[in-house]
Amino acid sequence: MKLSLVQEMREIDRRAGEEYGLPELLLMETAGGKVAEAAIAMLGTVKGRQISIAAGSGNNGGDAFAAARYLANRGAAVKVFLAGNPEHIKHSPAVMRDVLTQMGIAVHTLTEKRDMDRLRLSLHFTDLIIDGLLGTGFAGAPREKMREVISMLNASGKPILAIDIASGVEADTGKVASVAIEAARTVTLGLPKPGHYLSPGADHTGKLSVSDIGIPYPLLTDDAIRQELLDERLAASLLPARIRAAHKGTCGRILVVAGARGMTGAAAMASQAALRAGCGIVTLAVPASLQPLLAVKLTEVMTKPLLETDGALGGEGALDELLALAADYDGVLMGPGLGRAPQTMELVRAFAMAYDKPLVLDADALYAFRNHGAELAKCPQPPVITPHLGELAGLTGLTVSDLREDLLGFVREAAREYRAILVAKSECTLVAYPDGRVYFTTVGNPGMATAGAGDVLAGTIAGLIEQTGSDQAPLVGTFLHGRAGDLAYTRLCEGLVATDILQALPEARRQLENMPADGRM
Repeated sequence: MKLSLVQEMREIDRRAGEEYGLPELLLMETAGGKVAEAAIAMLGTVKGRQISIAAGSGNNGGDAFAAARYLANRGAAVKVFLAGNPEHIKHSPAVMRDVLTQMGIAVHTLTEKRDMDRLRLSLHFTDLIIDGLLGTGFAGAPREKMREVISMLNASGKPILAIDIASGVEADTGKVASVAIEAARTVTLGLPKPGHYLSPGADHTGKLSVSDIGIPYPLLTDDAIRQELLDERLAASLLPARIRAAHKGTCGRILVVAGARGMTGAAAMASQAALRAGCGIVTLAVPASLQPLLAVKLTEVMTKPLLETDGALGGEGALDELLALAADYDGVLMGPGLGRAPQTMELVRAFAMAYDKPLVLDADALYAFRNHGAELAKCPQPPVITPHLGELAGLTGLTVSDLREDLLGFVREAAREYRAILVAKSECTLVAYPDGRVYFTTVGNPGMATAGAGDVLAGTIAGLIEQTGSDQAPLVGTFLHGRAGDLAYTRLCEGLVATDILQALPEARRQLENMPADGRM
């Protein structure tokens, strides 16, 4: 499923009217019905229940007015409040408001203190609040009166159903400048929006459902929309079934270059994750002094010693040695726990410039490109880079706060500039391609904020290179990693550690391979 930016959704609405003859009022009417259905689902029944509806003067308010009519028809006691300027109300919302008036349902305009007191009293007795205040076209900070209304709705303690997006959240970025509705559920119309998945907007969304309001399918799947959800259907479609005649050589041979003194765990987890993702052969190349230790620690992963200087990987002859070793593999993962010694950083950059097969750069390998980001674009093949936001900030010369201003935009631009497949690890991991495509993950949880989780992700992606193709491995790997984290979270909650994710990878893959036809796991 695609995700739409604000301008893209406006274009969809325009084309629905001009090219397909679907008037705005018809779409608004359908939206109102879908919102009413969501309200009924939340309450079980609405007959005899009180529902307070807060509307703005835009189309979001029009959807709310339409929903009020459907709910009144089902026996709900609806209390409708207009927080926007009645003189600025648009044509379609005005039509929906006027229908309510003709039905004898008052629309109370919030202009004076007594009007706010009326709203406060209504909230005290209400069973559900419907938020139709601002909608997806909003950006910036709400005006004073709107802030007051939003704060009052939140303070009521009653469940809130948001229409399209929680009021106060920017749809393209998830930003909240001052205050935003704290929704228990959001019903979004046509397509989801980035602000539903990016924080802090994600924390204001509650349970998200996407409603079909009759927009023609070709508009919702237009190739011009470059954002897409990385969900079960997509991940399963990219994971080919293993043929009966498969053997370890056909399932991939991956070299992991990782590990330094005190950080052998990262190297071990990354290489084991590649195997758990289904890779046939994994070799871990480490500084020579660490090889005996890791040979004892790892059973299925082979180990190779590499030249080191002053206890760190690198030095004279190290590049030739590593290139010769890597020639026998389908791809290389470089970076977990590698250390940041100058000779190691030099080796990473030189290897990346010379190696002409799939390459995954993680952790300390990314640090090697701080102040050298332009060199990533010179790699023989687009590398897969897997930074968390701190590492991405270091690469781009920005701060994490800067990135948060428009994470989607910065990630997309960085993938284009570095000519790389960029897996930006965050509460909603984004996978961005140099051609502008960006995928939003739908799995993962706060328990995965634990040391080593990124090493497991990098290994998972690398382990899939030969199985799915290097272009698709970041998508399937990111999904499997998130699903494995969710499986671990159901048992261990915030106490899970990275090896719990590692151990859950086979079950995550089994579920994906056996996904039912309806696409639900």
